Parts: sequence; structure tokens; C-alpha cells
Amino acid sequence: MILINLLPHREAARKRRRETFYATLGLAAVAGVLIAGGAYLWFQAQISNQQDKNGILQSAITKLDAEIKEISTLQAEIAALRARQQAVEDLQGDRNMPVHLLNELVRQLPDGVYLTSMKQDNQTVTLQGMAQSNERVSELLRNLGNNSPWLVKPELVEITSTNINLSPRDQRRVANFTMRIGLKRPTDAQKPAAGAIPPAKG
Repeated sequence: MILINLLPHREAARKRRRETFYATLGLAAVAGVLIAGGAYLWFQAQISNQQDKNGILQSAITKLDAEIKEISTLQAEIAALRARQQAVEDLQGDRNMPVHLLNELVRQLPDGVYLTSMKQDNQTVTLQGMAQSNERVSELLRNLGNNSPWLVKPELVEITSTNINLSPRDQRRVANFTMRIGLKRPTDAQKPAAGAIPPAKG
């Protein structure tokens, strides 16, 4: 006996394929939503973590900026203290300079020369005086330039000849001169001595 299936099996198979397709599409959509949600949460966690790191870095930068300002303030204070220390040392050294100046002038003045005025401006001293001749003035310049550890760079500013009356019958021709000399501070005068190499012992 031959059996013939007269049911609409093609429509049933098509329906099953459609249901399978929709089920697969639904599962894919759910999986996509889950993946997208997981990625979103992961990115949010990364952003939050990075924001926390940025906050820590920003606070560290602010702290470092404050420390840098403190360091610059300390450097300015150190520079001011060094300037004060240098000023005090210069004042202490300059305290004895008039003594050295007068002592050197007494030692270096040749016979026949005497001073009429002396004026000091910082490290420069202007001398005015009289000499028996121009040669005496030249000798004074040589002495001040070569023989004095405290006086440097003597410079003749002006020299003129004039007559002076020693008595009604005695007139002498003398040289009026003006010169400038530089003064060494004690610290400057001691530097060459400190830097000199001691002679080798035989």
C-alpha cells in the first residue's frame, strides 16, 4: 500500500527555518548588547582609573609647584645673605685701608715731594702735592706702581710748574702735580700671596 503525504511540509520547513533564524537573530542581538554593555563598563572603569591617576598627578604637580616656589624664595634669601656677608667682609677689610694707605704713602714718598691734599672715592685716591722737580714726580709714580702691595695703577693727571717764595729774595721753581692711584682691598692683596707656590726645598 502506497502512503502519500498530502500535508504542506514545505510551509512547515520554511516556518521552522524562519523560527530558527529569528531565534538566532535574537540571541545575536542579546550577545551584542551584552558585549557592548561589557565594553562600556570596561571603558568607564578605565576612564575612572585614569581620572584618579590624573587627580593624583595634579595634586603632585601642585605640591611640586609650591616646593619650587619655596626653593626660589630660599635661593633669593641665600643670595641676599651672601651679599650681606660680602658687604660685611668688605667693610671689615676696608676698615684698615686708611692705615695701609697712609703707611704706604709715607714709605713711597721720595725726598723733595710732599702732599697738599688727598681725596678718596671708593677704591680710587686722588693726590695733590708739590715736588722739587718733575723727576721726583716720576720717582713717586715708579714707587707707587712697583713697590707697594696696597696701591695699584698710579696715573698722573696733571703736572704744572710754578714759583714759590721762600723769602723775599729766595724763589724756588716747583712742580704741582695731581695723580690718581687705586687701592687694593686686604682680601685682594692677600690672594696673590695665598696663590703663590712655595719654593721647592733642595
